[in-house]
Amino acid sequence: MIPGFTLPAGSWDPVIKFFDPDWDVQAFDIPDGLDFVATAETLGHRGAQGVWVGYSLGARLALCLALNRPETVERLVLISSTAGIESSDDRRARTAADNELAVSIESNGVDIFLEQWLDQRLFETLPAEVAQLSERKRVATAHGLIHQLLVLGQGVQEPLWGRLGELDLPVLIIVGQWDRAYTRTGQRLQEAIGDNATLAVIPSAGHAVHLEQPEAVAHEIAAWLAAAE
Repeated sequence: MIPGFTLPAGSWDPVIKFFDPDWDVQAFDIPDGLDFVATAETLGHRGAQGVWVGYSLGARLALCLALNRPETVERLVLISSTAGIESSDDRRARTAADNELAVSIESNGVDIFLEQWLDQRLFETLPAEVAQLSERKRVATAHGLIHQLLVLGQGVQEPLWGRLGELDLPVLIIVGQWDRAYTRTGQRLQEAIGDNATLAVIPSAGHAVHLEQPEAVAHEIAAWLAAAE
């Protein structure tokens, strides 16, 4: 399991506790100092052949791993994911925006940045009591956040939309009902991947669906896996 931007491996705990205790579940922190493809490759070496689950940034990395090392990924779960930004102009705009965020981290510090990050509209449905702000503050560093923004961000990632047809494995796409933008993206992912893809929309949840509705997310993953047995 791979977390999203600003989140540590432990952010998966609310979901993991609803899994079968006999499952061998591992959650990884996103490694530092590598480009996007090398980061996905490194995560693949840390893990093993099995089901890979990613949220947001972590989902983009898991998707990259599935495409580049399909022998490692038996099944893929993408939560609040995209395959990247297709337009070069839009990628440049995203890179410029991420550069501004990096400057704000250097100017204002990690704690203020994290508070502002969670205050954006993307997370307006995420209750403060499950947002894990204190945990984010405990583990985040300016260097790590800036690296994820400038090296792993969507502005610099090569979009993967044109390769989705290569996925010869089952894919579960999970989105929150209230996250309209990523619900549309999830539908597009499903269409591009084809018959191997399943889309699950979790009611009463936004972008951070695994934090807002962890039991529902765990149930969707477990039911999807059970249906394949």
